[in-house]
Amino acid sequence: MTQRLLLVHAHPDDESIATGITMAKYAAAGAQVTLVTCTLGEEGEILLPDIAHFAADKDDRLGEHRQQELAAAMKELGITDWRLLGGPGRFRDSGMIGTPPNEKPECFWRADLLEASIELVKVIRETRPQVAITYDDFGSYGHPDHLQAHRITHYAAMLAAVEGFKPELGVPWKIQKIYWTAMSKNVLREGIKALRAAGETTGFAELDPDDLPFATEDALITTEITGPEFLNAKMDALRAHATQVSVDGGFFALSNNLGSQVFGTEYYRLAVGELGELVDGRELDLFSGVTQ
Repeated sequence: MTQRLLLVHAHPDDESIATGITMAKYAAAGAQVTLVTCTLGEEGEILLPDIAHFAADKDDRLGEHRQQELAAAMKELGITDWRLLGGPGRFRDSGMIGTPPNEKPECFWRADLLEASIELVKVIRETRPQVAITYDDFGSYGHPDHLQAHRITHYAAMLAAVEGFKPELGVPWKIQKIYWTAMSKNVLREGIKALRAAGETTGFAELDPDDLPFATEDALITTEITGPEFLNAKMDALRAHATQVSVDGGFFALSNNLGSQVFGTEYYRLAVGELGELVDGRELDLFSGVTQ
């Protein structure tokens, strides 16, 4: 059986932050790994002063640049099949709720759900994944593009399996397992403790893990994928997203203290399908129990 994994992310860099180890590990093992990124992240902040003029309120070229960053990150992770939902620029970064970008009719948040989902149905029927990964019903931290990615993943997965739905898009296919990304609250707590022990008193070190919207209660986590041997690839992929990520500060400063303990394992919640073999109460393989 060829293992086939589909990941649906909102912006370039989301894939490396949340699922970089998973992608690299399964790709190295010979699985077919397909990444679908829903927007180019045109509204993102820019950490590089030299290209500050690429910002959406200036030259509006950040999306073009982030597509290049995504290509470089995928090379680091060993991923050859990565796509932009509907093609480059089809759906625009929405920004946060209540901001001007979120009012633009072309933003992903305001896309017709069926229209956007049909674009993903095409990918599902072509690649025939047994397993898919996206965000939880809060979009990890409430970003509207993450929420929309969650919605279209579940809707497209349902539509793709329906015999009579748009047969011109290909043979129906049912995804057996859908996972939501998760970040262990206990791991974050230990990471914050480590930063404080190292003398950090500001930034991420001063936060309370119980107040972090993307922290997941460990009792809800069903699955963990460990691959410390792919940590360097993940960090190099993050460095490729240089406009958005500085691995030397903030949340990523945890890598200097805990390294693979924080970033070498990625966590998930099974949302659709049946759990496979458990070890100490958790799955250690996304494809455990997959039958076709």
